[in-house]
Amino acid sequence: MTQRVQTEPISFTSESATLVGTLYRPADRTGEPLPASAVAGSWTTVKEQMAGRYARGLAERGQAALAFDFRGYGESGGEPRDVESAALKVRDLRSAVAYLAGRDDVDASRLGVLGVCAGAGYAAVAATEEPRIRSLALVAPWLHDARLVREVYGGESGVRERVDAGLAAESRYRETGEVDYVPAVSETDPAAAMYGPITYYLDPRRGRIAAWSNRFAVMAWPEWLGFDPIQAAPHVDVPTLVVHSDDAAVPDGARRFVAQLAGPATAHWTQGTQFDFYDRDATVDAALDLAAPHLAAPDRAAPGAAR
Repeated sequence: MTQRVQTEPISFTSESATLVGTLYRPADRTGEPLPASAVAGSWTTVKEQMAGRYARGLAERGQAALAFDFRGYGESGGEPRDVESAALKVRDLRSAVAYLAGRDDVDASRLGVLGVCAGAGYAAVAATEEPRIRSLALVAPWLHDARLVREVYGGESGVRERVDAGLAAESRYRETGEVDYVPAVSETDPAAAMYGPITYYLDPRRGRIAAWSNRFAVMAWPEWLGFDPIQAAPHVDVPTLVVHSDDAAVPDGARRFVAQLAGPATAHWTQGTQFDFYDRDATVDAALDLAAPHLAAPDRAAPGAAR
């Protein structure tokens, strides 16, 4: 049964940055500490997009969930802005989990991370570094390695072009403090990070919201293209659920990731495009119906236990 949800605006620190988020939880609580998860959406996005949708859905299913803006995005602090750094986002996820662990209304033995698209890769790496993360739910995960990067970004030449542009942009930033941006999504500008009629991001009824800047720092290309969350799989020993579709993004990466996981793994293959998993009610609710009990399961080792 769907529960009523209450929200709480919160902030916490991650290294030198103040991060802003929304904590979602059931409105009718019994007083017992709740299982809780930090939620990470796709690259370039803010908390009001898929992270908030999934956090609310977890709260409707009886647990606490935190959607927040990563440093340099949305309402959070941090400079420069809109730089897609996997390393920084992993550290911010760890800080979000630490924040949840410190709340009296949260069961610190049942802390998880739910990652959507690129957020799944950040969640996976965070789980190898943060022992308080006791479970993962990865929805429509974008999990790539060097081979998949070449397939997606136009082969060796396409990758090299983006890396070179990123290195040049980083050099300009270090010399002048100016950040070179391209659109995160465009159907008219081929320099965009995502080029084409990508309806979720371009539709104001869906992902094209005022809080989302729709820009991508060019200097982020080298780190993004070199990021390999698949290689983290042998070090992920917490129970992991993957919900994906062959019609969604890079399904081969998800299969390779699941095959290498060190801990218990469940893969649920369903129907839907990548963007259906972002906000289409039927697809999102089906994923949440799987993720919520997985993240709330009581049989987790206590925080700090040997792993």
